[in-house]
Amino acid sequence: MRASGVPLSKPVPMHAAAPRFVLRPATAEDVDSLVALEEATFVSDRITRRSFKNLLGSSSALILVAEDGAGGRLLGYAALLFRRGTALARLYSIAVDAAAIGQGIGRALLKGAETAAFDRDRICLRLEVREDNDRAIRLYRLEGYRPIGRYLDYYADHMPALRFEKTLRGDKPFDTGVPYYEQTTDFTCGSCCLMMAMARDVEGFALDPVMEIRLWREATTIFMMSGPGGCDPFGLAVTAHEFGLDPAIHVSQAGDLFLEGVRSLEKQKVMALAQEDFRRRAITYEIPTVIEPFTVDLLSAHLRQGGTAIILVSGYHMFAKKVPHWVLAHGDDGRHIIIHDPWVADERGESIADAAYLPLPYQTFDKMARFGKASLRAAVFLSPRRS
Repeated sequence: MRASGVPLSKPVPMHAAAPRFVLRPATAEDVDSLVALEEATFVSDRITRRSFKNLLGSSSALILVAEDGAGGRLLGYAALLFRRGTALARLYSIAVDAAAIGQGIGRALLKGAETAAFDRDRICLRLEVREDNDRAIRLYRLEGYRPIGRYLDYYADHMPALRFEKTLRGDKPFDTGVPYYEQTTDFTCGSCCLMMAMARDVEGFALDPVMEIRLWREATTIFMMSGPGGCDPFGLAVTAHEFGLDPAIHVSQAGDLFLEGVRSLEKQKVMALAQEDFRRRAITYEIPTVIEPFTVDLLSAHLRQGGTAIILVSGYHMFAKKVPHWVLAHGDDGRHIIIHDPWVADERGESIADAAYLPLPYQTFDKMARFGKASLRAAVFLSPRRS
């Protein structure tokens, strides 16, 4: 639908000595006021009384209302949708009473929606807004939303809609001391994850593109589905050992990996030989290897002891491409696994702020941390070298 009906306003304190308004979840008793505000705010594309009732009765929706601090009059609302099975929330609609513009209600509702989405373990909030609503668009940009698309002929009057998105992080900063490094190629995610871990735990290690390519060459499987090769968990572990970390390998299946998507028998043969070399070297270095899927609980315990872990995820969940992708897990806040994703989707307007210190809810992370038809689980747990 739309995510803004009237120009949104500048912020004011919500909880002064005599608060001008308070935020709370809507109830069935608010339906009449919600309908009245909807009809006064929008000329078309209105939410009906029946739809408001359905939203209030749905476990996958939430309506926040801004209520006058003195008289209890409804001044605005924000409607949120939570898509089942995903980590996404959508700001379905937001409206502010015309007489209340200038009191910071729109911004407060937006902040309240973000908090509610984060509390429900959503990592991203999306919205649509009329292309001609300059003031609302300005607010969204100021609040850190990035444009991700445009829908033509979206509204009843044929006005296009702009799509925006924001990565949610909550209000508690989380710092493990692991620096972030953005990969400079399409294929060096694994080596970049290893670099970030070593930058904290190997004295004197420096992050730079030359080292990024060197580590990739050390850990690559030679070929992947197409183009340059990708890093192998055994290759990453062997390289980590040689550069001064103590690794442990966790894979859900024995034998050669990543061959199912490679059609060329010659490429498969070369990949198998490269992986056999990594496995033999891992045995020589006495690197612990566990042939079973790692659990989130096991990873969480490792992270809480100060370790890091290079984790295989499906690129489909990160940037809509069905390719293997490595991320670095380096923290746990009790509800989320904190990751650095070395890939920054510039074409979608992302910046480093969208890829560093990304909190993934346990359930979401557990779904992402597998690849291919066999649901391959692979990780390299890293610890500082024991003296």
